[in-house]
Amino acid sequence: MRFLRRILLSCAATMACGLPALAGGTLKARGSPDQAIQIRDHAVTVSIVDGFARTEVAQTFYNPNDRDLEAIYAFPVPESASLSEMTILAGERELHGEVVRAEEAERVYAEEKDSGQDAGLAKRDAYRTFEFRLARVPAQGEARFRFVYYQPLALDAGVGRYVYPLEDGGTDDVARRFWEREETVQRSFEFHLELASAWPVEELRLPGLEASAVLQRLDVGRWQADVLAGGGHTLTRDVVVYYRLQDDLPGRVELVPYRASVEAPGTFQLVLTPGIDLAPLARGADHVFVLDVSGSMEGKLHTLAGGVARALGELRPEDRFRVVSFSEEAREVVPWTAATPEEVARALSALEGLRSEGSTNLYAGLALGMKELDDDRATSLVLVTDAVANTGETDPRRFAALMRTHDLRVFGFLLGNSANWPLMRTIADASGGFYAAVSNADDILGQILLAKQKVTHEALHDAQLSFSGVKVHDVSALRSKVYHGQQLVLFGRYAEPGPLEITLRARLTGEDRTYRATAILPPLDTEHPELERLWALDRIEHIEAARDLGELSASESADAIAHLGVAYQLVTDETAMLVLDDEAFERHGVERRNRERTEREHRAQAARAAAPRPSARVDAGAPAFPERAHTTRSGGGALDLGGLLLALLGAAAAWRAGRRVLGTARDSA
Repeated sequence: MRFLRRILLSCAATMACGLPALAGGTLKARGSPDQAIQIRDHAVTVSIVDGFARTEVAQTFYNPNDRDLEAIYAFPVPESASLSEMTILAGERELHGEVVRAEEAERVYAEEKDSGQDAGLAKRDAYRTFEFRLARVPAQGEARFRFVYYQPLALDAGVGRYVYPLEDGGTDDVARRFWEREETVQRSFEFHLELASAWPVEELRLPGLEASAVLQRLDVGRWQADVLAGGGHTLTRDVVVYYRLQDDLPGRVELVPYRASVEAPGTFQLVLTPGIDLAPLARGADHVFVLDVSGSMEGKLHTLAGGVARALGELRPEDRFRVVSFSEEAREVVPWTAATPEEVARALSALEGLRSEGSTNLYAGLALGMKELDDDRATSLVLVTDAVANTGETDPRRFAALMRTHDLRVFGFLLGNSANWPLMRTIADASGGFYAAVSNADDILGQILLAKQKVTHEALHDAQLSFSGVKVHDVSALRSKVYHGQQLVLFGRYAEPGPLEITLRARLTGEDRTYRATAILPPLDTEHPELERLWALDRIEHIEAARDLGELSASESADAIAHLGVAYQLVTDETAMLVLDDEAFERHGVERRNRERTEREHRAQAARAAAPRPSARVDAGAPAFPERAHTTRSGGGALDLGGLLLALLGAAAAWRAGRRVLGTARDSA
């Protein structure tokens, strides 16, 4: 059993050395006689503060050809990322971006490009990529540009996770066939991160970069990290950052407001960190593993097999499990069996034979996984996929209907960048489950331990959030189940200042529970203007989900998304960012909304950087949650970030030794 556990751990270690993949980089049409535009410098600056991250990317391009060329740069879309700025430095001039409807942006950009002017364009391809275009990189000369995006971050059992995505997810075969990518940085790569927390941060870690990252703890809640690399660095691996808060922090309710003036509507970010004692499930449970082995999973199967192997090793003998795989069709790999060490070992042998090929019939995989369920046993379905359904049923409405046919929890692991997280969100919401994104640069052992606590512990059921006092509206939807360690991040608007009563109702082990807190929504607060963009993107995602479920027509949703995108200056499928000089904006009659918005954001960010982070907690006097917040050490598992690398290296050696023994045995047979 001890040797088996070493093998299980080593499967997880394969994640750190995933197969080579395409990545973020400049694009050149295959067969073009021109040399690719080079990336000379790539600098990333990340600021994590008050529950959201700001990422700024600055690049220098070089054109080695003897004529001016357009530069095209592709970058995986981070989940819930609001692209808010794009700037081109053309000589001594700075050209800034404004968001307009996509058709207008592309028309104006083409006109400026054809006339030989400096211009830029940023647009989004659904959940897959952001594409940036620079109209003119001078022959044998340089051009510089930068972009900025925001995204909300939620803690899981006291652990925060940030990902700077670079690795290509392999989900867009048409683009891969058409484009060649230049993904090597010629001169310098820099990654700089600053973390500011009102709560003490015990540890910061960059998996896979321990040898090169310089970490510094500035005070109890502030850290910074720096990674520097010279020429030859390739943009093929994500940068993943974990940070762990101090143990024994209270369950809490936090609210961060923003209101620019007494005439303007207010915006708020509400963060609930439950501190409820969710006990381990007493009886044995059933677990169905549904695994994507389609062609788009190439390069991710090591991650898939390692994660499932680790999860199987965490099951109890009284548990049962079943394994289903799918590509064009679904098949049963392991039938229902008890989770004894012997059966787990046999299942691992079956997992070794998995190969990626074919298209993705996700619906068939789920449908087969949901057969032969025992209604008398608690059942979890663990889905590991990139959710790029392209064969069989692909309508999100049918997926939602399928998930509602059985009472089970779906725990999704969404592998790779450019994965179809909107569809995974639909599946998780319909079942009351959850999903987590997983990168090939992730700490898979830690991710599995966090998920294990949710699979093996009670959950809050029928969760409902209500408000009284001042009127609030357009608040994020709350999922019906709240799991061990989950932190809930929601956004909303308010019209008038005053006290806001916040009430969370749910059921736990058959009993009704109620948790209350009171916050004050201020008449004026200008510290966090970025919240308006995050709220608007949250509303856009709500509209997209309603469209996917047939609750809104395509035309209604397109108009609503375009309106929010222009009003709050967000790049969406219906809008794009146009980069011109001042004269060109005036000539084309484009209103300078983003210039004013970014100036407010820059002023607020400078002011925040100069001051310590105050607590946003609103229930300190009358705690809403009587228990302390869940951590990685409060659910029967431990996420030992400091010692994990040594453990994985040792496990990898054990795995290689085990493979040699197994290979010798097969040869002898």
